[in-house]
Amino acid sequence: MLTRSVALPLLQIFASLAAGYGERTWKGYDGWDGYTYGISKRDHSVPAQPVHEDHKPLARRQGWVSPPYNFIYKFPLPIPPVKQPKQIITNTSTGRSVWYYEVEIKNYTQQVYPDLGPTRLVGYDGISPGPTFIIPRGQEAIVRFVNNAQLPISVHLHGSYSRAPFEGWAEDTTNPGQYKDYYYPNSQEGRTMWYHDHAMGITAENAYFGQAGAYILQDPAESALNLPSGYGEFDIPLIIASKQYLSDGSLFSPAGERNSLWGDVIHVNGQPWPFFDVQPRKYRLRFLDASVSRSFSLFFAKSTALKTKLDFQVIASDTGLLETPVTSNRLWMSLAERWEVVFDFSPFAGQSIELRNEEGVGGMGTDKNYTETTKVMKFNVARNLASPDGSVVPSKLRQVSFPPSRNVIDRSFTFNRTSKGEWLINGVGFADVPNRVLARPERGGVEVWELINTSPGWTHPIHVHLVDFKILRREGWRGRGVQPYEAAGLKDVVWLARRERVLIEAHFEPWDGLYMFHCHNLLHEDHDMMAAFNVTSLPDFAFDKNSSNARFLDPMDPLWRARPYQVADLRAGTGPFRLLPSSSACSSWPASTPIRTLPPSTPRWHSTTLTAPPGPLRHRRCASIAASLFGFECGCEQGGITSCGREDTGGFLA
Repeated sequence: MLTRSVALPLLQIFASLAAGYGERTWKGYDGWDGYTYGISKRDHSVPAQPVHEDHKPLARRQGWVSPPYNFIYKFPLPIPPVKQPKQIITNTSTGRSVWYYEVEIKNYTQQVYPDLGPTRLVGYDGISPGPTFIIPRGQEAIVRFVNNAQLPISVHLHGSYSRAPFEGWAEDTTNPGQYKDYYYPNSQEGRTMWYHDHAMGITAENAYFGQAGAYILQDPAESALNLPSGYGEFDIPLIIASKQYLSDGSLFSPAGERNSLWGDVIHVNGQPWPFFDVQPRKYRLRFLDASVSRSFSLFFAKSTALKTKLDFQVIASDTGLLETPVTSNRLWMSLAERWEVVFDFSPFAGQSIELRNEEGVGGMGTDKNYTETTKVMKFNVARNLASPDGSVVPSKLRQVSFPPSRNVIDRSFTFNRTSKGEWLINGVGFADVPNRVLARPERGGVEVWELINTSPGWTHPIHVHLVDFKILRREGWRGRGVQPYEAAGLKDVVWLARRERVLIEAHFEPWDGLYMFHCHNLLHEDHDMMAAFNVTSLPDFAFDKNSSNARFLDPMDPLWRARPYQVADLRAGTGPFRLLPSSSACSSWPASTPIRTLPPSTPRWHSTTLTAPPGPLRHRRCASIAASLFGFECGCEQGGITSCGREDTGGFLA
């Protein structure tokens, strides 16, 4: 007869096997080989709360939830238009140009089902995906988003080094009848970013109904590599999203949903299951998963041999080019992740290649499988080239600025759901205002974060705003380690599959301020798996209210909030745009002061104090909202002391 002390552990083992997650021993919180915790055991243990783990088996394929779509591979792939600046402004303080854009969020209808009624959507400039921004690296931009829709909005440029008031803080909403100006420095390496809604509690609804678009930062260094190029010709954005429809052709709304909305209709650039005609040559394909909940395990196959995966080269991640191309025949892509691949169609002249999706995200997810969710799109390859293909994929793409190595774990975060249905991080949600700041990293510092998903029933793609990070380690019950294409570059999203944990290492630069991190399953985010971190240079982790930099630390600073407009108001929607003076006075060196440059050895974003040269100082007002932001953070102080940060492109006006 078994004693209670023996029987209970045996029952736990049998229960775990029955739940389907006993394939590999789960280490839980036993630590990581080669790493030590720089935090107490209490800080990296499971929060003391009832947890609903959702012991859920992999979903089998189901039929249609939406009306059957009978036009798979019948309509061409749309290419979102390129957004053009409304004006190009010269900043009189810096002499640099600023590209000014206006984007209107508004309702529109689209004929998604040819045999049903039109679908009501809400998009940027009345299209979805929204127009594509293509901007050279270092070209500053201001984008005015005007809300002519029904719900509040907040715009997040995902992947940008944005100051806190311009990065899409969830509570910094623009109501219908208002506009907000967002400043984007565009100082990072070339990369595929995307802009999407981030409004508190309604991000899933806004993004699902159409508020998402690509934002491509072009780097001149890439041109020298001779990769496939030409937007819409050989350089193709592929924004993938899954949706669900009602019997009349209207969208099923995620409002009221709390767990996931898988969707059984796969869209690429807004078109369900499109085709794209290609030449037998190399193409650069920019993938983005813009779904609410569905992750993908993508592969290419000939239409005549769908079980044989074809090789391709992964060349870029969320943060731009990898160090070297990585050959693969499968690409795991979760929500908000961007991956760029080069696929060579030249061996398949006159044939059809399909982009497919493995059921159950290749065994790593619990996404529901429906009748046609293994299909994504088709490429019809022409028999002949229209012109020679001179593009190449070099063996070395660039030198990635990985953060300095550390073997100390600074923070640990567990992502799970309570028995009350709350999606939380370490037992805290974004609505818990007094406790939602879970980390206070020092500006310029490097930290290692442990991210843990204890559930065998849910997965969580984790996005950390502001920073690029390196995926150091991954452990889990299926033994999936860091993929080679993940290790070759930096990321801003990492996917926690079922019962997985990862270590990431981030360099918290270039700004101070309050930022968010969260699960990018938008229903989890809305209900309430989001928290904040405060990047600070102050020992007490507070805002220095007397610093000129303080205006950019608080994302809710009234100076930068949305403003109302009228149709006849020349400051919004129509007419000329003027850089408006800010309310703070700054001191500057005399205009005759030459440009000074920090030594080449100075680390990127290093804070340096310079003494003003002899001569009288004159006071002037900061010229504009953007003038105090452009390029570098320079503290404006009395007495001739100015602190500036060096950008890796060179010098600054001292």
